[in-house]
Amino acid sequence: MARINKCIELIQQDQAIFSTGAPELTYECGKDMSQTWADMIQFDFEHHPFDTVGLSQFMKGLHDGGPTPSGHPTPTVITTLPSNCMTPEEVHYNAWQARHVLGTGVHGILHTHTRRADAVAAFVAVCRYVFQTIGRDLGLAEGVRGGGGQRDPAEVWGLDPVEYMWKADPWPLNPDGELMLGLKIEDRFCLPDADNIAAVPGLSFAEWGPGDMGMSFGDPEQHDPPYKPEMDNARHIVKSACDKAGLAFLCSWQDPNMTIEERARHALFEEGARILHVPDPDVADALRKEMGRTMPW
Repeated sequence: MARINKCIELIQQDQAIFSTGAPELTYECGKDMSQTWADMIQFDFEHHPFDTVGLSQFMKGLHDGGPTPSGHPTPTVITTLPSNCMTPEEVHYNAWQARHVLGTGVHGILHTHTRRADAVAAFVAVCRYVFQTIGRDLGLAEGVRGGGGQRDPAEVWGLDPVEYMWKADPWPLNPDGELMLGLKIEDRFCLPDADNIAAVPGLSFAEWGPGDMGMSFGDPEQHDPPYKPEMDNARHIVKSACDKAGLAFLCSWQDPNMTIEERARHALFEEGARILHVPDPDVADALRKEMGRTMPW
C-alpha cells in the first residue's frame, strides 16, 4: 500500500473507480462493507438526512473490519453536503458541514451546484488546515479547518493525529495529500464558466449531474439517456473542462436500452468516465481485468 486513499492510486494509474452506496450508516454495516468489491463508497447528504453520527460509526466499522484486500485501511469514502457551492458566502457559512464529515475520517467531499470559481476556492479553503501553504501562490486562501477534531479520523486512517493533519490535504495540489475534492458542475448557469471552475487548484474530480442539469433546462425527466441536444452539449462542456484541468470525470450511463455491462462500457470508453457507479460486481471485475488493473480488489 502506497497511500491511505485507494482511489488516488487508481487515478494515478488511469484505472476505473467503481463506486457503490451503503444500505445504512451503522457500525455493523461499515464492518460488513470493509471488504466490499467496490473501490469507493458514496453517501448522499445533499438529499438525505445529514447523519454524521451514523457516518462516524460507519467509518469506525470500516476501520475495524479492515484492511481491504488491496491493503488500504478502508475503501475510499466520499460524501456530498446539504449545502451548495454557489457563492463564497454560502460555502463559508456552511463550513461546519465540511468539518463534520471530514472529522469522521472520510476521504473527500463532492460539492454540489457549483457556479463560481471563487466559491470553489472557498470550498478548498474550508477543507484545509491553516498551516498547509501549498497553493497560496496560486491564489488559494488560508485553510479554515480548525484543530481539535483530528483524533477520530486519524484512527480511521491508521495514523497519529499530527500525521493525519499533514495528510488530510487535497490531492493532487499536495502530492502527499489524501483528500479528494470534487464538484458537481450541474446546471446551465455554470456552463459558461466551466473551464475556470474546474481549474481551481485543489480539485481531483468532477461530474455533470444530469438530473439537475436536465431540470435547469426545464425537463425533470432527463436524468437518464437518451438525452436532448442541449444535454449532450452540457456533458461535453463539463468533460472538456475536466480534461483541461486534469480532473477525473465522474459519469455513469443509465440507458434503459442497454445491459449493465453495455452501460459501464459506454461510460468508460465512450464518455471517458473514470469514476462510475456499477451495480454488478462481476461487470466491475471483468472491466478491471480488461483495463489491466494490477491492484487487488
